[in-house]
Amino acid sequence: MNTFKKTALLAMVLLLAACGGERSTDAGHAHEAGDTHDEAEAVSKGAHGGRLLEQSGYRVELAIAEAGMPPRYQAWLYRDDKPLPATAGTVEVRLRRLGGTSERHTLTPRPDGSLVATTVVAEPHSFDVEVLASVEGKSLRWSYPSYEGRTRIAAATAQSSGIRVAPAAAGMIADEHEVQGLLTPVEGREAKVAARFPGPVRSLRANLGDRVRAGQALATIESNLSLSTYTVTSPIDGVVLARNAAVGDVASEGASLFEIADLSKLWVDLHIFGADAQHIRPGVPVRVTRLSDGVSIDTQLERVLPNTATASQSTVARATLDNIDGLWRPGSAVQARITVAQQPAALVVPLSALQTFRDWDVVFIRVGDTYEVRPLELGKRDGQRVEVLSGLEPGDQVVVEQSYLIKADIEKSGASHDH
Repeated sequence: MNTFKKTALLAMVLLLAACGGERSTDAGHAHEAGDTHDEAEAVSKGAHGGRLLEQSGYRVELAIAEAGMPPRYQAWLYRDDKPLPATAGTVEVRLRRLGGTSERHTLTPRPDGSLVATTVVAEPHSFDVEVLASVEGKSLRWSYPSYEGRTRIAAATAQSSGIRVAPAAAGMIADEHEVQGLLTPVEGREAKVAARFPGPVRSLRANLGDRVRAGQALATIESNLSLSTYTVTSPIDGVVLARNAAVGDVASEGASLFEIADLSKLWVDLHIFGADAQHIRPGVPVRVTRLSDGVSIDTQLERVLPNTATASQSTVARATLDNIDGLWRPGSAVQARITVAQQPAALVVPLSALQTFRDWDVVFIRVGDTYEVRPLELGKRDGQRVEVLSGLEPGDQVVVEQSYLIKADIEKSGASHDH
């Protein structure tokens, strides 16, 4: 089964397994105080589009007001379906968010006849709600769930789907430059094997690509001077890059028969353009990536060459990388990421954790078997991670792999909600 089919199957298993679990809602953003998705049709709405809470002949219409201001609770009071002045009572909304965080919103009278909180209801609007009111001296209380951007996934299903979490924590944001480069043999690790005396080539004992050892016989040549044969050997350990003769050829004195290079280490020449060259210094870290299979290796810049590459008019910075397995090949183009500097950040998450949800940049956190969206304010980023300025707390368990499956499950439940 190919990778695409496996991923699709895992996504289907995840979504089916999550059905029937805790679901999110979008009702809270319909300017109501919120309700669960399944019970939305049963919720009574008031004249202002808010949720009607009824008890002992009194009603409190509760909404989240968002027009022209940050989201805040707003309420209207009624007795026997007749509006009461805002001064006829008090309203307090207590919220308990996923993970146990609690907050209170106290509503105060306004001249327009409503009561409005001065505190903002932060996103996501997903919590268990308790409303405490006193209307004309009568104490009233209601409680209900109001979830959005939330879903429940069994641990076994999450594990089989490849969902992985990691704690949000401090980290480093790198100032990086993406560049292209070319692999070349290290100077001084190449050798040309030549005939010492002219004469016909009687045998060749190595082929292109063969690994040879120092002192290993590579060819025999019959000397025109002595009419005796002599052996040509390899001066170094390495790989045969070129064979420039055939049996029966007449080798000239000094003519190259073989080209051999020790490829256990290679140079990578990186081409840097424009003003970027002013920031590159020897000693900074470099991650080099093969284009063929995406494998990377870490090294560091050794030098910035004094000359400009004639064809590209680029500055060339050089690093050395180990090639013990021989899979890095001279002449191959590579990509590289040069880290010029690193800055500490109080909180970072990997880029793989980021998703878009409504008009937010978000991650999903896990508490037990429940996953919920967290809108973020983001700062600086590099090729691997991004700084989080607000929206997360240190230690929050953030989904860092397969986060799109969480998003898909929430959207499937109708919980993504548009403002």
